[in-house]
Amino acid sequence: MKVEKLTDLNLQRLTRKSYGEDEVLEQRVTAILKRVREEGEDAIYQLTEEFDHVNLRQNGLRVSDEEIQEGYQEVSEDFLQALRTAKANILRYHEKQKRISWLEPDSDGSILGQLLLPLKRVGIYVPGGTASYPSSVLMNALPAIVAGVREIVMVSPPRVDGTLLPEVLVAAAEAGVTEVYKVGGAQGIAALAYGTENIFPVDKITGPGNIYVTLAKKQVFGTVDIDMLAGPSEILILADESGCPEELAADLLSQAEHDRLASAILVSPSRELLEQTIVAVERQLESLPRVEIARASWETYGAAILVSDLQEGMDLANKIAPEHFELVVKDPYSWLGQVRNVGAVFLGRYSPEPVGDYFAGPNHVLPTGGSARFYSPLNVDMFMKKVSVIGYSEAALKRDAKQIALLARSEGLEAHARAVEVRFREKEDEN
Repeated sequence: MKVEKLTDLNLQRLTRKSYGEDEVLEQRVTAILKRVREEGEDAIYQLTEEFDHVNLRQNGLRVSDEEIQEGYQEVSEDFLQALRTAKANILRYHEKQKRISWLEPDSDGSILGQLLLPLKRVGIYVPGGTASYPSSVLMNALPAIVAGVREIVMVSPPRVDGTLLPEVLVAAAEAGVTEVYKVGGAQGIAALAYGTENIFPVDKITGPGNIYVTLAKKQVFGTVDIDMLAGPSEILILADESGCPEELAADLLSQAEHDRLASAILVSPSRELLEQTIVAVERQLESLPRVEIARASWETYGAAILVSDLQEGMDLANKIAPEHFELVVKDPYSWLGQVRNVGAVFLGRYSPEPVGDYFAGPNHVLPTGGSARFYSPLNVDMFMKKVSVIGYSEAALKRDAKQIALLARSEGLEAHARAVEVRFREKEDEN
């Protein structure tokens, strides 16, 4: 790793990065979805044994109440307290997002408005495999709870012994998840979208996963709604000379350890800070448990970028549109007004990215791959649907009838025009 000048930088490898499109993988996912749709749980058992090397036929797919209670016995009181505090923070933050239905009467007797209704049944995907994510349970389930969703179904890949991690089970119970199934990958998404003998289909699927999960969500969209097509994790830090290299290195690695394809980028007008942070990253990598993943991410998608000033760095951040954006500068709030294209912004030295991942309250399911230009974090609105309310009075329709009919006929839709005019034809004939 070396310091790169912005003018010499190959932005292509840092921007619009996602898991990519792979025709072979697309076809594999299509085949998995088709099998589950046609064969139901037989296909899920076979695929789980093939991919996860777990035989679930004896114990079944659904997590029992006894398993959840056993999970409580295996976690520490400190973990439970931290989880409950995080839950309270997340609920408090998302409660502020909730909107209500409204109706607005007019003096002519008509009423217009909007109903905001929660979805009935949603599915959340919680990754397994290389790491456990009880925080993802909270971040996906709690906004749905605030929205008023009654049925929250969780799927997650099992461990080799056919169980889920106790921390994940406890998080599901604490978050109000109503059903938990031990199935992951594309087959888990298929079960949520199409249903099986014992798993009823959902209205929406949220939560990140690997490329199989992402491609499966892409393919079932339309049958169900989805939150987003999540790609590898990203962090971009804009720092001035006041930044601490050891702290910045730790923040960069907090994302690099997620995935070999994750991005960790430091931008600064201080060459000395950039060089010292590179050294600190290399030193910290040596003692990191997930060193192979983090090193692959850092060496392939990491960057230390020298800019002429903070303004140039801010412009670059808005161009890259990172998932996580740390502003580690002397007066971060003075730059907040220029933040445009990021998933979440972390202000100052004492707001490292993990604060948002676990505890502060804002959602950690964020747009990636440059989609922060047009997309938002997971939020309460994503678990609600809006219904338009139109209650015209006779006086209002009579007033607007000619203009409505004119617009209808301008589009060549005669029946539309007649549907308005017929309501007054009899009275005109009587006169």
